[in-house]
Amino acid sequence: MINSTLSLALDHTHPMFFYLSQFLSFLALPLTITIILIVIGAFFIKRKWGKQSLWAGIILLWLFSNQFIANQAMLAWEPDFKAFSEVKNHEIGIVLTGVTNLSRTAYDRTFFNKGADRITHALQLYQEGKIKKILITGGRGLNPVNPQSEAEVLKRFLLMTGVPEADVMIEERSKNTRENALFTEAFLQEKGIDVNQEFMLITSAFHMKRSKGCFDKVGLRTESFPTDYYSSDTKFDIPTLFFPDPYSIFIWHKLVKEWIGILVYKLVGYL
Repeated sequence: MINSTLSLALDHTHPMFFYLSQFLSFLALPLTITIILIVIGAFFIKRKWGKQSLWAGIILLWLFSNQFIANQAMLAWEPDFKAFSEVKNHEIGIVLTGVTNLSRTAYDRTFFNKGADRITHALQLYQEGKIKKILITGGRGLNPVNPQSEAEVLKRFLLMTGVPEADVMIEERSKNTRENALFTEAFLQEKGIDVNQEFMLITSAFHMKRSKGCFDKVGLRTESFPTDYYSSDTKFDIPTLFFPDPYSIFIWHKLVKEWIGILVYKLVGYL
């Protein structure tokens, strides 16, 4: 029974894999850790270790909310961006989804979240002749509200900007990065497109390491084009160095979840 449950948890096509990854991420999130430490400390304040737990939570909360520290961590993790003029020409640019608000349903517009650079920079690459076609990979997730896939929504955005429909392809089944790679490779095979050529891989900078690793694993050669940067240029002003900022906690959450994702993917052989 245990082995059966474990095999389901490690099956990328099974919802349990998704929920297990989410649960592990939740436990390791900076805000989760600090809240646990502070709550334990408050309950056991009369004990020495309770006070230590409380202070540890408070100190960690300040560290995780420090703008300078959070930005330096993300700056070190994200690969440098590439000048459009420096990238090689490719037949196809592959765009990973995860940039729209699918909780809002509309058919005459696209509601973007953070990460719109993925598709807008792909559009710029197309307009500058760096890529001839755009392949968008991404479905509706595990708990869809919107009947449309994200790939479909982004395709509509590109068509509204004037990109010919013949130059936009969509893969609508994938629910995670592993499936982005697997189903893209299958899609290319089905369409009779040469899978031995090099593709342009377009996704968020913080997510590029895992994305490229997944595409490498399924045998698709890619040149990475990172977009959607969460880090900024280094600043040394007083607010950045000393003032707490909730966005900094968000930055740490993105980093930790990505690190856990990479760890889990390596454990199950996706990277």
